[in-house]
Formats: sequence, C-alpha cells, structure tokens
Amino acid sequence: MAVTDVAIRILVSVVLGAAIGLERQWHHRLAGLRTNALVATGASAFAALAGLMPTESSPTRVVAQVASGIGFLGAGVILREGFSVRGLNTAATLWCSAAVGSLAGSGFSWAAAVAAAAVIGTNLCLRPLGRLLDRQGSDAEVQIHYVVRLTGRAGDETRLRNLLFEATAGKPIMVRRLRSREVFGTDNVGLEMVLISEGRNDGLVEALVRRLRAEALITDSSWEAAEESTDY
Repeated sequence: MAVTDVAIRILVSVVLGAAIGLERQWHHRLAGLRTNALVATGASAFAALAGLMPTESSPTRVVAQVASGIGFLGAGVILREGFSVRGLNTAATLWCSAAVGSLAGSGFSWAAAVAAAAVIGTNLCLRPLGRLLDRQGSDAEVQIHYVVRLTGRAGDETRLRNLLFEATAGKPIMVRRLRSREVFGTDNVGLEMVLISEGRNDGLVEALVRRLRAEALITDSSWEAAEESTDY
C-alpha cells in the first residue's frame, strides 16, 4: 500500500470522525469533536497497519481488536448520576466512530461515509422521537432537574450552604451539584444547587425555597425545573 493511500484513508477518517463529533460537541456531550476524530483516526491507522503488512493473512483480526478495545474508552464516559446513567449514547457513538475509522482505514471510504451519515442522522433525528416517547410515559418515569439559586453575603457562604443541605435532608430529591460564584460589583455570593427528582415535585421545591427565603441571611432566591433528556 502506498503512503499516499494511507494518508488519504486517515484524512477521510479525521473528516468523518470530526463530523460525528461536531454534532456531539454542538449538544454539549461528554465526547465531542476531537475525541470522535481521534477515535476514528486511531481505528483507521490500526486498519491501515494490517494492509501495510503483506504477511498479515487476516486483516480483520486487527479490526476485531479495535472493536473490543474501544469498549474500555466507552466505559470511561458512562457515569451514574443520581437515579440515571449518563453517557450510554456517547459511548455508543465512540464505538461507531471506531467502525467508521476502520472502514476508511481498510479502503472503504464510501462505506465509511454512509456509516458516518447514519450515526449523525441517528443522533439528530431520533432524539426528538425519544423525547416524545418519554413524554408519553408516566411522570414518575421522567427525571426532573431543579435548579435552586440563592444570594447572600459572601461572609455567610458556609452558613448558606448548610441551610441548603438542611432544607433538602430527608426529602425525596437528591443533590447533584452545588456551586458558588461571586456577584460582580457586590460583596454577595450566589449559590446554585441542582436537585434530581423522579417525577415532578414542584410543590416540594417551592416549599423548600419559601422556607429558605424566610432566612435573614438570604437576600434573593429562585428556582426552575427542566426535564432531563434520557438521550446522552
């Protein structure tokens, strides 16, 4: 196999992997543009290696090792958060990127392009359908993220954090994230807590925020809910 052939195959893999990753990056997923491009490029290089070895009687053995080995990378992006598991779709996309790279590295550029288009189309077109099906289910099967925001004096940040945790203790909601930020131009601090609930619990969160609002330490408070997509 000529060097130019290898270069073209790897270039095709980079382009197609980046195209898959662009959609992932656009939707702020765990593995984006560079990750998918690198996975496709690596798979392409391994597949091309088999073609560069004239003594290799079964080039598909190398591709088989790529297909199994990419599973370790995919496992790294699967996370359990609260009641849900995140990253399954991202892991599957990485696996598909490896398949695209393997096709391109083996010289099947058109097949690789079709596979890449299928991956992008699946991620784009089936997402709305998945959300529609989720909405058809019962509310108890839908995971809701609530964002509670509080503002108080920076010197009271520790006490504000304790108030938040005390208010959520024993409730059928789980704390996913808590972060703070300085309020520009003031000596105040803003706290943002993300809560996870199985099904809607608007009344519970409203009562929680109303209770916190009564504290003298808190100068401002708000909350909002957003349905969590199951498509990752």
